Amino acid sequence: MVSSPLLIPFETLKTVVAGSIVYPPGGRLKLRVQECIQLMLLDAGTMSIFIDGRELQVEPGHIVLLKPGHEERFVYSVTEQTTCRWISIGITFLSPEAREKLNKLQEYIPVTSEMEQLFDMLMTTKQRTSSVDALMLSLGFTALHLYAMEVKHLFGQQRKHPAVHTVLSWIDQHYQEDITLTRLAEQVNLSPEHLLRLFKQHMFTTPINYLWSCRVERALELLTSTGLPITEITNRCGFKTSQHFSRMMKQSTGRTATEIRQSAWRGAGSGTGIAMVRER
Repeated sequence: MVSSPLLIPFETLKTVVAGSIVYPPGGRLKLRVQECIQLMLLDAGTMSIFIDGRELQVEPGHIVLLKPGHEERFVYSVTEQTTCRWISIGITFLSPEAREKLNKLQEYIPVTSEMEQLFDMLMTTKQRTSSVDALMLSLGFTALHLYAMEVKHLFGQQRKHPAVHTVLSWIDQHYQEDITLTRLAEQVNLSPEHLLRLFKQHMFTTPINYLWSCRVERALELLTSTGLPITEITNRCGFKTSQHFSRMMKQSTGRTATEIRQSAWRGAGSGTGIAMVRER
């Protein structure tokens, strides 16, 4: 089995499809549920993607990672044509741990020359072979892991603003409390608007989105490594109610809390431990 830092074995890839499309001014793509892992490269124009109701604005020269299980709606430039290329990677199975790894990756990054060359290679190769051919699967596997490597490289180049670093550390220590954007901003004597801009610049997300990802990750650790009741985990991790906790776990991992716990305990019973470590 080919190993993968994203915990997505090569053997689980079933199809890789590449394509390109030009949308006229004012083009739209109706609501859909993303079924695969998709990399979308915006070559020209502008694009707004509404993911589970949250808007993500994309400029030319950026590549977007779309993750399975989310509702998506696309709105394109009203003044010019929008051109994009895409790679869709079909997976037979995505474990909760792999889904967590994917969800930690930034949603979009500037495209690099290496990634653009890989897109070009896929566009050429698809004309000579099928979506299940080993070469297409290998190129898709490479594209996904190149994206992850580029994210890591980008973060290595960018130095976090001191205020962002302070807020990240504070969230790690207080995530179980009732936290608002205003309260986070008070920790670094900034306005909520200023802190929001800094987070988007340095973390590609918002302070509150990071807070919820932190809570979900801690809840996953408690689910898989302790026998604490769901209500106790809910309280310890800052969720409003048990129903809210269940909904967030399902949305983030694609599985219920009970399914996650049962899967982890089956693994522990066979001698396979599960370790969850947050990367920064």
